[in-house]
Amino acid sequence: MDHSRHSRDNAASHSTSNQNQKPERLAGILNASLPYSPPGTRHHIHLDHDGCVSNISQSDHTSAPSDTADAHYINAQGAIVTPSLCHPHIHLDKAFLLSHPKYAHLQLQRGDFAEAMELTGQAKAMFEREDLLERGQRLIDESVAAGVTHMRAFVEVDAGVGTKCLDAGIELKQRTEREGRCTIQICAFAQLPLFSASKDDPNGDIIRSLISEAAARPEVDVLGSTPYVESSRAQMEQNIDWLIALSAEFQTHLDFHLDYNLDPTTPPFAQTLLTSLTSSNWTHQTAHTKTIALGHCTRLTLFTPDEWQSLAHQIREADLPISFVGLPTSDLFIMPHPAPANTLSRRTLDVPRLITECGLNACLGVNNIGNAFTPYGSCDPVLLACQGVGVYQAGTTDQAGLLFECVSSRAKAAIGVGGGQQQQQQEGGSGRARGLEVRSGERDLLVWAADEKVEWRTRKSVAEVVFLYDGGSGRKVVRSGGVVG
Repeated sequence: MDHSRHSRDNAASHSTSNQNQKPERLAGILNASLPYSPPGTRHHIHLDHDGCVSNISQSDHTSAPSDTADAHYINAQGAIVTPSLCHPHIHLDKAFLLSHPKYAHLQLQRGDFAEAMELTGQAKAMFEREDLLERGQRLIDESVAAGVTHMRAFVEVDAGVGTKCLDAGIELKQRTEREGRCTIQICAFAQLPLFSASKDDPNGDIIRSLISEAAARPEVDVLGSTPYVESSRAQMEQNIDWLIALSAEFQTHLDFHLDYNLDPTTPPFAQTLLTSLTSSNWTHQTAHTKTIALGHCTRLTLFTPDEWQSLAHQIREADLPISFVGLPTSDLFIMPHPAPANTLSRRTLDVPRLITECGLNACLGVNNIGNAFTPYGSCDPVLLACQGVGVYQAGTTDQAGLLFECVSSRAKAAIGVGGGQQQQQQEGGSGRARGLEVRSGERDLLVWAADEKVEWRTRKSVAEVVFLYDGGSGRKVVRSGGVVG
């Protein structure tokens, strides 16, 4: 089979079909249940000419307001309407490697981290524009259909792939944003060392040059790296310091894969990062407009409550816009495997506790989908929230609401969308954040299965959305007054 022709044909046909589709313009959403409203209460959500929420009025269960009966509305029929979803951390270039025909020979035999690195390295050597676009487009399509309107997409640069992944990511970003379907932040990402030796790059000169070139591109919003892949602790510190300085120079967000181990004898790097950020005056250099996301951080799961409180205090005292991103589907699968006897085998950040007990902002991310690091899962962030009920033993309605925030408002705050991170941190300490409130000015909404024919099956609360996973069926994604998914 000619895989490159297959990719070109599919990418071209998708692009053409999407360009021919115009989102249907809405005047509003009728008879909606809303988060934080009493059970049984229904509301009409009115949109202005820009597609933003202009007014919310209580409904008397009629099919349409009498003065606007000719306008186009969605009748929610009691279904819950929430803010949209967000991917705070997802790898666009490595998606669906295990299922794409081009990479069919690269299947897991052991399922451990070393094999995942090996297989992914072999796959990266085969990356071409066509299949990068095709696999990335699938991730975007399935995400938008689920209700994702914002995502931070990681694309790798290094001596092996050059800028192939970055170029494809930017092309997908521009196409998707032109269609009005989703806002995509591109994170130029150094998976390989910046200062230690890697294949075809003995001193990291090539990858640093590529990251620097990427930072100068206006389409790149974020710079990211993995300090723990460096050969020494001194080089790990170099990695962090260098990326902080580059981020300040080009005014980007920062995103670190950090402390990805469960070794109690290995000192965590979180405090080192805080020191570097503070001493560099990064927050001031970026005019308090950028954010810092820390992904994985499994070593921090060994912290005592006092150590967590100390870390949270340092973050608040330094006024650092830091969010922690839990990546449970990857963490619980890949580290370490097979587990040594009588050792800690699986840990992931306890995201709800970071919010309620430490007053930090934290959220949940899909990370990888359909590759050797995470061969299972979905592009639907709500599946993460549903799985979180068991992972975090979060079975109350308030806890369900918090889990939903972790794939919606808190995820958006983590990547700097809406400027709400400090508010999320302050509200998080009380455990009573109202991050799911549908407010005036909101332009990204999600209607949950308004077409359900059996009334009692309609999801009328956020808790029902989280507890009773719907498989992604029947959702309507409203963006700037148009139905995009």
